[in-house]
Amino acid sequence: MQQSSRQYSFGKKKLNSSQIYTHNKSMIKPSHFYIMFVTLLATNIITFIGFYMSADIDSILNKRTNAINIAYEDRISQLRLEVDRLYSRQYAQTGNLNLQIQELSLQQAALSEIQPYIKSLAIKAQELGIKNIAGSSAPSTVKKSDVYDNFTTGSTNKNATIDQQAYIIQVKQSISQMTNETSLALASMSKVAENSTSIILDELKNIGIKPVLPSFNETASGGPFIPANADYSYQNLVDGANNVVIALDRFKAAQKAIDLSPVYVPLKHGYRVSSKYGNRSDPFSRKAAFHSGTDMAAPHGSSVYSAGDGVVIFSGRNGGYGKVVKIKHAGGLISFYAHLSSYSVVKGQKVKAGSIIAKVGSSGRSTGPHLHFEVRNANGTINSTRLIKAGYKLAQFR
Repeated sequence: MQQSSRQYSFGKKKLNSSQIYTHNKSMIKPSHFYIMFVTLLATNIITFIGFYMSADIDSILNKRTNAINIAYEDRISQLRLEVDRLYSRQYAQTGNLNLQIQELSLQQAALSEIQPYIKSLAIKAQELGIKNIAGSSAPSTVKKSDVYDNFTTGSTNKNATIDQQAYIIQVKQSISQMTNETSLALASMSKVAENSTSIILDELKNIGIKPVLPSFNETASGGPFIPANADYSYQNLVDGANNVVIALDRFKAAQKAIDLSPVYVPLKHGYRVSSKYGNRSDPFSRKAAFHSGTDMAAPHGSSVYSAGDGVVIFSGRNGGYGKVVKIKHAGGLISFYAHLSSYSVVKGQKVKAGSIIAKVGSSGRSTGPHLHFEVRNANGTINSTRLIKAGYKLAQFR
């Protein structure tokens, strides 16, 4: 049985029953309204709670953000400190190297400055006859630029810093060695000069001659107070050089005392001592007699030399001495040269030690060609044989 189709009118449009059923199915059901209402209500509640608790949530979020920021800032600060340490370390290393280089430059400059003076002292010592002096070579110049040219100062490379330090140590050793050598050279000059002076003074003292040497009062000093400079390490060299000057001046004065004293052998060569100073048997009477001088047999006409610097106070004949030359020396000593064949000086003439003054002869009371050499002081004659022996020993200082 076919189902009849009923028609209904909706306004002007007519619909049958099947169409109305289909239309009703597509329309919103009541359950949908409940669901939507519940959803909207829940959303509002959540929104209300969010607004109500927004301060707490913001605080929580802010605390977390602040913690992150603080941790980040701490890390930045730590890194900054580490970088500062690196820069400080680099600066310290660079400053230390520069300080060491500057110190080395000052040291080499001091050596270079004093070296010509030391060289002049060595030359003076040699000219005065001082021998066996330890020499010293001129110090090599070590400049600040030398270190900078070989190594990059301030490098953060650890090996580069080690190389710099190694080079500085090498330069320090070189300067130290040069300083020690220079000090030894100065000490050697002083010691040799002082020893030589002592020998001269002892020999002259043994023959009754006491020369006056320059004296230096070591306690005499003055000047304004200036704080000590701890960085200046070459005062010992300066003191050593000053000691050499004093020693050489004293040696020169002692050496001059030799020339002023009649200790030079009046005959150069080809002679022999035929009669010494003191008691002897007279060559003519064979009786005991006193001999006031030293006789030196030599060929007729041999040159006679002055035994020291002085002034001729007599030249001519003098009784049994025959032809005589008398020379007055410093300190009041007078040397006699007798039995001459001739003389070449006159009264008042200044003569130097070692200058020719006469010729050997046999004038006066004599048994043959020889030179009678005699020395007198205010008290009488002195042992001329001892003077001749002293002259032999002192010949090395002439």
